[in-house]
Amino acid sequence: MRLITAIVKPFKLDDVKAALEQFGIKGMTVSEASGYGRQRGHTEVYRGAEYQVDLVPKVRIEVLAEEDDTEDVIDVIVKAAHTGKIGDGKVWSVPVDTVIRVRTGERGPEAL
Repeated sequence: MRLITAIVKPFKLDDVKAALEQFGIKGMTVSEASGYGRQRGHTEVYRGAEYQVDLVPKVRIEVLAEEDDTEDVIDVIVKAAHTGKIGDGKVWSVPVDTVIRVRTGERGPEAL
């Protein structure tokens, strides 16, 4: 089992969510995040004054998937989140040893 984490632009959340639901993902965790990558933030002009935005707002999506589905889920996320502009985000996966559904005590794939 793998935990897939994606950092994407906030306005792409609905697209990613719909694509994952269509793929068959039954649950996800979404949280607000902020940070920067190679672009190191950006400058904006507000009422004629220019200021530096160091941390760019993003959305963090976390999904548990079977080992065999990992690459497909990553492809779904990347395709749905892609704009072709700087700051589209990142996606990565890490192994998960144990998953337990708290309500029922189910373990492993049954807990998804």
